[in-house]
Amino acid sequence: VAMGIRGTEVAKDASDIILLDDEFASIVHGIEQGRVSSENLQKSIAYTLCSKVPQCIPNFLELAGLPLALNVSQVLAIDIGTDIWTAIAYAWQPKESALMARKPRHPLVEKIVNGGVLIYAYGYMGIMQMACCWVFYFTAPGIHKNIGKSHFTEEEEHVNKVASTLYYYTLVIGQIAAALATTTYHESLFKYLMPNHKLNLCIIFEIILAAIVIYDPACEGVFMTTGLTVKQMAMPWMTFVFISLCEEVRKAFKRKEGHAREIAPKDGLRARLLDQPDGAAVAPAAW
Repeated sequence: VAMGIRGTEVAKDASDIILLDDEFASIVHGIEQGRVSSENLQKSIAYTLCSKVPQCIPNFLELAGLPLALNVSQVLAIDIGTDIWTAIAYAWQPKESALMARKPRHPLVEKIVNGGVLIYAYGYMGIMQMACCWVFYFTAPGIHKNIGKSHFTEEEEHVNKVASTLYYYTLVIGQIAAALATTTYHESLFKYLMPNHKLNLCIIFEIILAAIVIYDPACEGVFMTTGLTVKQMAMPWMTFVFISLCEEVRKAFKRKEGHAREIAPKDGLRARLLDQPDGAAVAPAAW
């Protein structure tokens, strides 16, 4: 490490790091900023991948005779209309309080997109979103009677639109829950709160755009949606509550697991040292 102001040219040429302000604290700040950037990128990717499971499954179930729950235009409205801006907003996400307490990520062993990210997005968050979407899809009155049919009357088409709209709207709410859930790895949202105002604006934009897609007559023809009742608009918000509660429980277990790892003695010597009263020495045989 060489000093940028007081250091000699020889020292600078031989060093790996040059401190431009001659402050060793800058190393900590640099590492912290690197961790923030790395984690925010990983969180952004995880958020983006969450919606892929509930977006793909309806196409396979349509082959089994289920009326299409999510069409291509609705998928594009989520991916391009809202998700892309929310994902970009993670660039301004403030650090978590325990950021520097975590072990560093090995760039050659632990990649940004690793197994943990894929399991979280596809096998955990995506499954919860999909389950909630189907629950509210089947709350559409009369949708059960349309299963297995290939041709529909005008009334049945309307029922399919209601069910599809409920699926789309529930997925939007599920993505809002995912956006807030992925802002922290272990820290509770009740403590971390919502400090990223750009992300907050994107969430508000998601809600407004979803309302336009559902209620605007011009958009209804493009996205194959239809207006929902007040009750139908309110019920899918149970998805937000459900996902948020599951995440709080998961993070609580993660914090407890991390705390147990921190206080657990790593070897016998450390355990013996910790067991000694203040001022007592460890017997030579113990060493």
